[in-house]
Parts: sequence; C-alpha cells; structure tokens
Amino acid sequence: MLVVMVDADHRMNETLDRYHRQMLLPGLGAAAQQRLREAAVMIMGCGALGTVAADGLARAGVGHLVIVDRDFVELTNLQRQVLFDEEDVAEVMPKAEAAKRKLARINSQVEVTAIVDDLNADSFVRHARGADLLVDGLDNFETRYLANDYAVREGIPYFYAGAVGTEGMAATILPGQTPCLHCLFGAPPPPGQGATCDTVGVLGPAVSIIAAFQVAEVIKWIAGAHDRMRRGLLTIDLWDNRLLQLDAAAAPDSECPCCGQRHFDYLEGDAGSSATSLCGRDAVQLRHRQDGGSLDLRALARRLDAHGPVKVNAFMLRAELTDRGKPFELTLFPDGRAIIKGSDDASEARAVYAKYVGS
Repeated sequence: MLVVMVDADHRMNETLDRYHRQMLLPGLGAAAQQRLREAAVMIMGCGALGTVAADGLARAGVGHLVIVDRDFVELTNLQRQVLFDEEDVAEVMPKAEAAKRKLARINSQVEVTAIVDDLNADSFVRHARGADLLVDGLDNFETRYLANDYAVREGIPYFYAGAVGTEGMAATILPGQTPCLHCLFGAPPPPGQGATCDTVGVLGPAVSIIAAFQVAEVIKWIAGAHDRMRRGLLTIDLWDNRLLQLDAAAAPDSECPCCGQRHFDYLEGDAGSSATSLCGRDAVQLRHRQDGGSLDLRALARRLDAHGPVKVNAFMLRAELTDRGKPFELTLFPDGRAIIKGSDDASEARAVYAKYVGS
C-alpha cells in the first residue's frame, strides 16, 4: 500500500493558493496571509460600507468576520449594498444573515458569525469580545462613539468611515498612537444636524471607495505593515472631484475625555440615548443624554418632506413615514427627544431614528 505523507507546510500552502496574486505583493507573503487567516474582525453595521468591507475582507482571506446589524434588506439597498440581491428583499432577510449566506459562496474558508441585534451600551461588549479590531459600517455617531470607547479601552484598532451624498471620509484609530474619534471631531453632532442617506441620498461609488480604503488599512495592520498605514483623516467628494488628506496630530490629545482621561461615557451608558417602550401605545420614546442644544425642526422637516406628510411648529415635528412597507409616526422635540409610534421594539425605533434624523 502506498502511503503519501503531506507535511503541514504543504497543507497550509494548499489552503492559501487562492490568495496567490495577493501574496505576490511586497509584505504580503505566506506569513502575512496566515496572519490574515487567524484574525477576527468585527464589522459594525452591514449596509453600504459594511457590505463592501465584508466582501473585500472575505476575499482577502480574513479568517473570522463577526457581522452585527439590526436591519433587514430592502429594495433601496441594492443600489449600493453589494452583498444583497432581489431574492434577499423578497425573503425579508436580516442583513447580517444575508451577508453570511453570500460570503459563504465567495470564500468557504472564512468563518462568518451573523448577529442580528442593535449595538448599544448593553450589547456592545458581548458582541465585540474576541475581535482583534473594529470596522465601521455604521449609520450614526452615537454608536461610533461607543465603538471608539471600546477600542480605546481595549487597545484595539478602530477603522472609522462614513459616507453620505457624494462624500466620504475615513480614519484609522490606533489607541495610544493616533488621536481617537473624540480627538478628531470633539463631541458628536446633536441629532438632526447630520445628513443621512435616507434624506439626501448616497452615491454608490463614494461608498465603495471609502470602504476600499478601510479594507486596505485593515490588511496592512493585520499583515504587520504598520509603517505603510495612512495617518490622519481622508475625505473625498466624487461629484466635485476632491480628495483631501488631513494630517492629524502625531499623538492623542492628553485632554481628550476618552483616550486622554479614559472616561468611557458611551460604553458605560452615561452618554447616548435611552429607549423606553410606552405601555399601551405601540410606541418607543428615545431620549438623548448628550447636551446637544436645540434642533432646527424646520430644516429637518424640509428633508423629511419627500418621505411623507410632515407638520412642524416651534415645539415639535411630526412626520408620517413608511419604512420597509411599515407605517411609523415620528414625533420629534427640539431637545432631540423622539417618540416613534408603530413599534414597541427599541431596536426598530432606533433604526428609524437613525435613518431619518441621524446620530
């Protein structure tokens, strides 16, 4: 009987054959590819940014992707969210599960954990445990500052990105080496001041380019090519043909409440929003803890007008919205407090708020 002995190195090389063109690159040989294979990455949000990032990281051979998203696939997603198709819309698939299903057909070597949940102060640590780094596919600043808190506290990288309209921006947060998100932007904008994809639209290529920058930076970090990583804030506007690299300070701000003074208010639940189901009313009240001043209700009303009837006065805004075929009534007050009628689920209410109000 013929016995063929196959050594461990040969078996490893067989599993890495699909990455041959990537491993030809300087700094991305077999050893770096093996580090990619052993890495665990948490992708926070699986919309436009998250799907492009997940697709790129799976194809690059990152061994374990943890995808957390609270939403379901809808028809308007397909213009830019690259892992979904019309079948996912018809089946009302959760985005995280639909992504897992698609990624399994792209690269069966990659383990994908799909988590259908809202990321908040109560759930974040549980879902992030074991991740080597965080990739931002989020749609609001509150959760981004929560992720920033966790990254700084645990000393792991956070790859920030955002895209809306025709613009996008990205930054790599390396705790202890670079400024954190709070250093870069200060306090997050109050609710209602930031544009969202659902109110001003979004250009698919802008999302894809920013997410590609994210993926490249993640690969560099895992591969150990830290001297090749981009420092500072990258901003682009594809419509106006602008690309700008803003140099950030060489070190974190010692006066920063997060990375300087190590106050993790979002992670500990002292900042951000709270949700309360209103008994018997099929509604959820969202209350923001941060001191953001007064909202410009009339400006927000103009943005929401395309989505349904809106009434506004000096004291409140009320909009009738339809999201994934389901009707909601959004009542918003100048201090950012909101009542979302049409659901008693806090996660669903937060999703509606993030889509149409922001932050």
